[in-house]
Amino acid sequence: MLYREAGQFKTSYVADGQILPIRQDRVALCALLAVALAAVPLLASPYLLSAILIPFLIFALAALGLNMLTGYAGQLSLGTAAFMAVGAYASFNFVARIPGMPLLLAFILGGLCAALVGIAFGLPSLRIRGFYLAAATLATQFFVIWCLTKIPYLTNYSSSGVVTVQTMQIFGYRFVSPQAKYLLVLGIVSLMALLAKNMIRSNVGRSWMAIRDMDMAAEVIGFRPLRTKLLAFAVSSFYCGVAGALYAFAYLGTVEPEAYSLDLSFRILFMVIIGGVGSILGSFLGAAFIVLLPIFLNMLAHALGLATNYASNLELMVFGGLIIFFLIVEPHGLARLWQIGKEKLRLWPFPH
Repeated sequence: MLYREAGQFKTSYVADGQILPIRQDRVALCALLAVALAAVPLLASPYLLSAILIPFLIFALAALGLNMLTGYAGQLSLGTAAFMAVGAYASFNFVARIPGMPLLLAFILGGLCAALVGIAFGLPSLRIRGFYLAAATLATQFFVIWCLTKIPYLTNYSSSGVVTVQTMQIFGYRFVSPQAKYLLVLGIVSLMALLAKNMIRSNVGRSWMAIRDMDMAAEVIGFRPLRTKLLAFAVSSFYCGVAGALYAFAYLGTVEPEAYSLDLSFRILFMVIIGGVGSILGSFLGAAFIVLLPIFLNMLAHALGLATNYASNLELMVFGGLIIFFLIVEPHGLARLWQIGKEKLRLWPFPH
């Protein structure tokens, strides 16, 4: 009875088109944001902020970008980490080489550079799909890392390719403490998640889903496949590029090619699969699951007295088993389980 929309009437088209039409959802979201903005920076330890919450938000943003491409547009990609690397190195170079460059503008320009790379490697999507498209985007991973290691200008002529990023400073305020970095990342991720939610509900999102469901029929009714697919690659790469810049500036403190390896691309893909393909909420649930699961397994391994090599192998086995489980039992992931729980609450205590 606590989660039921009985008596909540819509008297206008604006009210009927709200992102969260049920009052309980709006209250819960506002309460969650209030806790994240006010309570968490005051109560959380620096370790919790730096090692768990900040990477969780950054990975959620990257998973959101991949989810828009794979979940909503139906284009499989294995080059997420490469787009993150482009955004990170581009943002670093914009700040380093243009005096007075605002940090937020550098993040946006880094995301636009990643979008351009995404468009270039998204061109084969008009001719190929599925496994072959995944192989084509996989080439992005190797090509970008090769460029970062072979072109000294991109790494500021560092022999190792590892470069320390600049201190984050916006409007004269330096984001040095874990609390300040967390609030900055939280604000950027929240804003971009809201933009993504509205984009999915617009004509752009509907064109993506039409191409995903049946591209031939979508072309017949007026959608241009090449334009729609390239826009999906551009928006997805932009989100991944901003996530890569935040990953370097707010979490690692450096930009290095090894940080954006193929393993990171697969981890973000696992977040989408476990969280829920084609779901904004699923990107956050999958990121939370992937970030928190290794911590839980390490605590369990120490409690059981297992060796370190056994704990690492246990983590890989659990990852693989969970992916197989979600693909077979619930292909829509944790977001679908959350939706089923909400539907049961709407009818509780009556049977259905």
